[in-house]
This record gives sequence, C-alpha cells and structure tokens, in this order.
Amino acid sequence: MTPWLHRWRSGAWVLMLALGSSLASLSSAAGLPSAYGAVVLPPGGGPERTEFDLTTVRDRARQENKRLYVYLGASDCRYCRQYEAFLEKNARELVPRFAAKYIVVDLRSSLSVPASRLYFRVGGSVWPYGEFQRSIGDERSRLLVYPTVWLFDADLRPLMQMPSGAGTFQTVQEQIEVLDLVQ
Repeated sequence: MTPWLHRWRSGAWVLMLALGSSLASLSSAAGLPSAYGAVVLPPGGGPERTEFDLTTVRDRARQENKRLYVYLGASDCRYCRQYEAFLEKNARELVPRFAAKYIVVDLRSSLSVPASRLYFRVGGSVWPYGEFQRSIGDERSRLLVYPTVWLFDADLRPLMQMPSGAGTFQTVQEQIEVLDLVQ
C-alpha cells in the first residue's frame, strides 16, 4: 500500500470514529427519558438553519386522535437536564398520563442555535421561530428560551399558554395540571 493511501485510510478511520462518537454523545446528552416513548425529531436544514419538521407527528396525532406534547430542549442546557431528571424521577406516575392523551415529541437543539436560525415546517409551510410563535399565539415569541413546551391539538392549534425556561413544572401536580389543561 502506498504511504499516501495508508495515511488517507487512517485519517478517514479516525474521522469516522470521531463523528460517530460525537453523534452518539449528542443523542445521549439530551432528551426526554425513554420511558415517555418520545418521537425524537432531529433537526434538518443544514448548517445555515436548524429546521424541525412537525408534519409526521401532526399526521400521527390526527390518526390516533391524540394531542401533541412538543418539547424543545438544548443539549447544553442545564434547565433542560433538570426538567428531564424530574420526568425520569416521576416516570411511574407521569408516563401513563402522557400516554393516555399525548404523542410526546422531543426536538433536540443547542444553546448555540439562535432564534434567527430555528425553523419549523408543517406540510408545505416553513416558519422562522418568531413567526411560528406568533402564528400559534405564543406570548413568548420575542425570546428563545430552553426548555420550551407546547401543547397542541391534532391540527397544531395550541391548547394553552405554557411556561418555559427555569422553573418549568416543579411538581408532579403541576405537570398533571398541564397535561389536563388546567389553566
């Protein structure tokens, strides 16, 4: 084997290992606990934008006559980890309540993604974060805060105004009230 081919193969192998380990750590570093059976929607859109396509979960919610519990977390957000730990700790009590009425959707992002690069797709429509927030009547449209939760009906109409960020759902009772749409 020629020296350049050997170096190329070695470099490609190292690159593949690094890429695989980075992707594995990204997927395990964040997200809702597996007990909730969340549909994980990885971002698309390439390097210039982070785009989440909600079309398939909307269609599934329509078919199953369920609501959507959409969670936007960041892999490097300590408040997201706190909320996820809360859900993990209380899974025995909360999972049946989620499963009865909701399809849980886990959107995984990063604090390094500014609102100006965050997009949502539904069918043929694509909205930047702020426009998406305004289109659903979310009062938080000015800010991108992690974690963010939206409750939608099967047609992606919001069911209630949700809190976001630090302090999201501190008790099981608060989480149950949100799931039951208690204002």
